Amino acid sequence: MRTEYDIIVVGGGHAGCEAAAAAANLGSSTLLISMDMSKFASMSCNPAVGGVAKGQIVREIDALGGQMGRITDLTTIQFRMLNRSKGAAMWSPRAQCDKAEFSAEWRRTLENTPNLYLWQDSVTELIFNDIEVGRKSVVGVRTQMGVEFRARAVVLTAGTFLEGVMHCGLNRAEGGRAGDAASHGVTASLVAMGFEVDRMKTGTPARLDARTINFEVIEPQYGDEEPSKFSFMPDTQAVSEQMPCYLVYTSTDVHDELRKGFDRSPMFTGVIQGRGPRYCPSIEDQLRTFTDKEQHQLFLEPEGRGTNEYYLNGFSSSLPFEVQVAALQKIKGLENVHIYRAGYAIEYDYFPPTQLHHTLETKLIDNLYFAGQINGTTGYEEAAAQGLMAGVNAHLKLAGEAPFVLRRDEAYIGVLIDDLVTKGVDEPYRMFTSRAEHRILLRQDNADLRLTQKSFEIGLATRKRMEICEQKKLHVESLISYLRRQSVTPSDLQDYLNSIDAAPLTQGRKLFDVILRNNVTIAGVAEHFPKLARFIAREEISAEEIEEAEIQIKYRGYIEREQYIAEKMRRLENIAIPDSFDYHSLQSLTIEARQKLTKIRPATIGQASRISGVSPADINVLLVYFGR
Repeated sequence: MRTEYDIIVVGGGHAGCEAAAAAANLGSSTLLISMDMSKFASMSCNPAVGGVAKGQIVREIDALGGQMGRITDLTTIQFRMLNRSKGAAMWSPRAQCDKAEFSAEWRRTLENTPNLYLWQDSVTELIFNDIEVGRKSVVGVRTQMGVEFRARAVVLTAGTFLEGVMHCGLNRAEGGRAGDAASHGVTASLVAMGFEVDRMKTGTPARLDARTINFEVIEPQYGDEEPSKFSFMPDTQAVSEQMPCYLVYTSTDVHDELRKGFDRSPMFTGVIQGRGPRYCPSIEDQLRTFTDKEQHQLFLEPEGRGTNEYYLNGFSSSLPFEVQVAALQKIKGLENVHIYRAGYAIEYDYFPPTQLHHTLETKLIDNLYFAGQINGTTGYEEAAAQGLMAGVNAHLKLAGEAPFVLRRDEAYIGVLIDDLVTKGVDEPYRMFTSRAEHRILLRQDNADLRLTQKSFEIGLATRKRMEICEQKKLHVESLISYLRRQSVTPSDLQDYLNSIDAAPLTQGRKLFDVILRNNVTIAGVAEHFPKLARFIAREEISAEEIEEAEIQIKYRGYIEREQYIAEKMRRLENIAIPDSFDYHSLQSLTIEARQKLTKIRPATIGQASRISGVSPADINVLLVYFGR
């Protein structure tokens, strides 16, 4: 039994699992410590992966060689591509998962990963060593069971467990989630080292017993007729048998029942001090914010194929148990509902992420990395992305190699981490497409084309993955080239254009120009133009590759413009600022800019330009000083 490792990962949630798997797959001997090994990557809230912007993150994780996309595919019970009616930059995959199978599949993955070891326990203290005057490095951890493990680097992914407290009405209990104890000692260990700490809050709804739901009177919501999947690898398949979700609605009667408990709400009485997520508010918060709305849409989501448990998305609450039940039973279809457990809110410690480098290593302590909700984020996908990057960078630093940092124009993961370390958070951070200024470049369909080569170069993406990515790129380029060469006459596509109410061709055209038209698709053209169909079959071009070629053709102008803008912005990213630079020596900077820049210590002028309180005039001062 060894007690010394290259890397220790603390916490077996989505961030911790990705961090441990990545570090071990890169070759570092890695120990993952979890309080409960039966709950790896537990879906503590809704049983789903992906969604708007989050789905893009999962595809990026997969393109880099992470595990979330593959495990989602293996446990999917419903798949939907959201925002299909909008432009391709907005398309976002989302999957309902079998909650128990998702966690079990993660355990199988971790137990069969070379270089990865598991330990069930709770970490109560981090161990530090002086490496020079005024500088410390983490060297290990101590656990509740009195075991001491040593490591050259530690990745801390504590989720909602640090000093966690759960609230339901006037009742409160310690815990990281229902049924699991809180983690004590780590916060104190970090505060003693000078870290700034704060509190955040999140919540979850009651879980319902399907046997007591009247599904005959509520509206089903089905998955896609032709479902896709997350992983770019052929090892997984799209779900074949899907389970429906259901739509239900609140009413004025429901709202009246909920308001009866407002005087006992820990949110409204000031018991809860932590900041909650603005974009995923509790039902009582929705009533207070949207006072004129007579109903709110809710989603009934199955938690698995072999369970009667349903999740009521949109009904997060910390109101007293009896108030929750009374309100739920006013909802059409839930008149006789039995609940498995009440909804509750949870408060927990987090560490403002401006205390991190872009590698997710802390600025105060060498070789200590933070990932997940400890950084003030919310969501499985955001946590998994941070865990992957923290695990990769911990390994690379120990190996003496250059850090792996993604730019904002390269990945949603780059946007996520840059937002955290540059802007900080004042509420639980959730990714949206609107946060990415280059979202036309950062589509879910091209995550592999953007990122797999980069991951292969550092050793995480396998050669097989790289070959599949190169084949996709070759097929897409070959198809686009063929469409540029091949001409059609007006009669060739007359029936097809009539069928989609499109104007007929007045003269011969290249297929490329025809595809540029609205509602015209490559697949539709191939059905009426045998030459194209034969080319696609001969080259063995997949449906995914056809879609990629079509997106590149239709959005070519937008993509080229976005690339031009990204290149201009990249010039600022190439102007580095020494970490030890004294901003107070530049009197031309505003006082606020000097204070913000000193606190955050941006690595480049590009990063400095995104700090709140640093004006364009301040950036010009820095440009003049460091040389344009």
